[in-house]
Amino acid sequence: MVQLSDYRDERLKKLSEIKERGIDPYPAKSNRDTKIGHILENFDELNGQTVTIAGRIMAIRSFGKLAFVKIRDYTGEIQIFMKKDEETPEGTFGVKDIKLLDNGDFIEAEGLVGKSQTGEISVFSDNVRLLTKSLRPLPGRDGFNNKEERFRRRYVDMNVNLEVRERMVRRSKFWQATRDFMNSHGFIEINTPVLEHTTGGADATPFVTHMDALDEDFYLRISQELPLKRLLGAGFEKVYDIGPRFRNEGVDDEHLPEHIAFESYSAYDNYEDGMELYEEMIKYVAKETWGTLEFHVGGFDINLDQKWPRIKYADLLKEKYDVDVFNPDREQLKTILLNEWKAEDLSKSAFEKKLDEMSTAHLIDNVWKLIRKTSAGPYWLIEEPLSLSPLAKIVPENPLVTERFHPIIAGTEMGNGYSELNDPLDQLERFKEQQALRDAGDTEAQMLDEDFVEMLEYGMPPACGWGNSERNFWLLEGVSGREGVPFPIIKSK
Repeated sequence: MVQLSDYRDERLKKLSEIKERGIDPYPAKSNRDTKIGHILENFDELNGQTVTIAGRIMAIRSFGKLAFVKIRDYTGEIQIFMKKDEETPEGTFGVKDIKLLDNGDFIEAEGLVGKSQTGEISVFSDNVRLLTKSLRPLPGRDGFNNKEERFRRRYVDMNVNLEVRERMVRRSKFWQATRDFMNSHGFIEINTPVLEHTTGGADATPFVTHMDALDEDFYLRISQELPLKRLLGAGFEKVYDIGPRFRNEGVDDEHLPEHIAFESYSAYDNYEDGMELYEEMIKYVAKETWGTLEFHVGGFDINLDQKWPRIKYADLLKEKYDVDVFNPDREQLKTILLNEWKAEDLSKSAFEKKLDEMSTAHLIDNVWKLIRKTSAGPYWLIEEPLSLSPLAKIVPENPLVTERFHPIIAGTEMGNGYSELNDPLDQLERFKEQQALRDAGDTEAQMLDEDFVEMLEYGMPPACGWGNSERNFWLLEGVSGREGVPFPIIKSK
């Protein structure tokens, strides 16, 4: 059986021979002047014209005095039709030298655009120039479908499975559409720090790192929220940030410890204004990215092209599980969750212990997630209890709930927004409650951020805040988190 090392040894011999001929197998400059896709799309215009193309060799067929070399660049694939020519320009390869080239090499060819006898669009060239000699062969599609290997060698995966590369293009369109929408609505993008003395804005366990220059520990941000709201205090009215955030949690279809997130804040708006704006944004981004507002994902048929209803958090839990979120019964909540226990997750005793250690607010949140998983949507979940929303304003008519909103689509919360709390004394008390939970062992509870409270004491206007992550992209793309990013996190080998 031929091993990878055998292929590599053979290619190293070819590399040595190429160098002995005085040819640089890794030149710095290419003379390409035409992309392959442009030729394919404009053949009638370019037929008979001289072009210089470049790309990776995908196939080589040699028949005596003829050779056919299929190459691919980012825009497409084309055939180079070569005829035997005893005299080739210095530093190039003709038909007689084709044995020194392999699949995976990058080459350049100058020649005439035309069609072969079989009608295939081709570039007719008597010689080619080597741009990069590859030492490892690309695997065939059927031989490269192990998920772990695909994630480890994503650069190979995207060559073998072109749909993965196209997914990354859509991911880029997703974020560009988000930027375009926000910019067109008067928002300014301002990048905020990743390293923070005090991290906050979400219930999550942070990563910790050390800065040698200051000899201090820092947290990697779990949210862009608090720095962006400081900008509202600084006089900005519409701001947003798109960038990485880090949450030291498990990896599953909906969660990656490192992922791209978007947060925005608009002064003088409240959660009612936010639902109008961000419903429009989600529809716009979906249309720009996928060209449709109808999706089949996770077993749900979703149509975003409608006015989304608004459903209150407390009403939904009362209807589905008879839970009173304002007078919660811990035993009832634990019983509901225990009924959903699955042996593959944890042993039952370990699961019970985990539930005992949870705050009542987290128990309620986990019961809500049982409902969420079966919700097709789209709808807005509104007015979460105060205990679950330490940064949101209360509803004046009901001080037990907050002006908070989530879009629920295909079993997922596709964002989080609320009328921002700007009362410094109220915020301080809520931070203290969160810090007490943290001191009691809840690593996901928020930290007391005294500097943020101080900013509020100088004054921050009423505002609506919103955030969503690339989970929205994964969901509508119909893939897991690790399939939805270019280089997924995986345990070192």
